[in-house]
Amino acid sequence: MRISKVAKRYAKALLDVGREDGNYDRYGKELRQFADLCVSNKEFLAILSSPVFSLDERMKILNEILDKADFSETVKNFLRVLLERKRINRVVEIAEYYSMLRDELLGIARAKIITARPISKKTFNRLIKALEKFTSKKIEAETEIDESIIGGVIVKIGNLILDGSITAQLEGLKESIKRGGYR
Repeated sequence: MRISKVAKRYAKALLDVGREDGNYDRYGKELRQFADLCVSNKEFLAILSSPVFSLDERMKILNEILDKADFSETVKNFLRVLLERKRINRVVEIAEYYSMLRDELLGIARAKIITARPISKKTFNRLIKALEKFTSKKIEAETEIDESIIGGVIVKIGNLILDGSITAQLEGLKESIKRGGYR
């Protein structure tokens, strides 16, 4: 996902407030919860973003939701500001960038581990330890099964892709043979 400058600016502002009062982790979780609500209920976000409804009507809807949520006043006020400034449609982007900033602050790297078959807990833990040593960060990983890679593992950490799949090895062998003039 490409993050806009606007989303970055708002995410940084909320993170700065959270760092000042020590609640940046809580704010991130609450913002993520609201963004998840918007993703799962696109009509809700469409109504909040729509100029067809007056600001007062949209604020009333937002406040009804916020009254039922166990969010901090800071996050509630942040969401109200987003609505007032016609930025509520960027809340998912803002939450995404906030998570990235929070992870950076805490020294966390998110990884996606792709294997052809499920791996054992022991192998998973060894892989995580190796990745933490490699990146000098704490790794939080999610796994995915993709039988098309035949075997091995693919690890994605941000823009870094470590491809140790059998499919990649076969492609490498194929390219070596082509360069060598063998067909």
